[in-house]
Amino acid sequence: MAASPAPAGRFTPRAWAAFAGCTLIWGSTWIVIRSQLGDVPASWSVTWRFALGAGVMALLCLFTGKSLRLSARQHGFTLLVAISQFVLNFNLVYRSEYHVTSGLVSLTFAFLLVTNTLLAAVFLGQRVTGRFLIGGAIGLAGVALLVAPDLLRPGGGNILHGLALAFGGVLSASIANVLQATPAGRAMPLEAGLAWAMAWGALIDAGVALAVAGPPRFSTDPVYLAGLAYLGIAASAVAFSLYYTLIRTVGPGQAAWTAWWCRWWRWAFPRWWKALCGPARRWPAARWRWPGW
Repeated sequence: MAASPAPAGRFTPRAWAAFAGCTLIWGSTWIVIRSQLGDVPASWSVTWRFALGAGVMALLCLFTGKSLRLSARQHGFTLLVAISQFVLNFNLVYRSEYHVTSGLVSLTFAFLLVTNTLLAAVFLGQRVTGRFLIGGAIGLAGVALLVAPDLLRPGGGNILHGLALAFGGVLSASIANVLQATPAGRAMPLEAGLAWAMAWGALIDAGVALAVAGPPRFSTDPVYLAGLAYLGIAASAVAFSLYYTLIRTVGPGQAAWTAWWCRWWRWAFPRWWKALCGPARRWPAARWRWPGW
């Protein structure tokens, strides 16, 4: 007998709160990631981010009395999540920003809606409509038209390289997202699962960093430390807790609408910050290359 499709639930008030939290946090990370690229190689910045995130999740388990113990099978599952979400996805995304703007990277991540839905259809049996496929094709064609003039200019290969890295990050993230919607993912303790997935990810990231970037590198620059704290705590420990809860509630396809809305928040956030704080060049955040300033 064929397995029944995995259910995709409805948005509850808790799911809407998780949706809003993910959008507000991740919509600003494209800018903050720029503060992590420079003196510290991208691979080491990714490593420090998830080492911090794992520590925060472990402390949360300790303070709330939740066990960090997992079975061997569950550790295998968290390792799959670690490789797809916290190693491949973020290493590819950080490296893509060496080649293309953060705005273009965030635009490619709007396609998480498409890849999540397609993978959920293949592996979870969830339904995909013809209108959705047409819309996804139109969106992809729009991105192609947007970047085509730059690709045809000298140095266009660099942009194509960056886009390939970004789309690779999208696909890796989708694999991790769909894993969360499987029966094994739904049965996994959220906090302990995230703590171990980030810990495994940080360990593997460190191995990758040693291989491609050499000995550990760190920076005590205040902007770097502030960015690392934001990415490790808010954008990793907090946001992934909210997002994985959202996936388990409404399914990976619906949850991926956060990536689409992040695109708009990413555009609005620096303008709101500029209006709130006055001339940006007087603030350290000006070093983060806010768009449009």
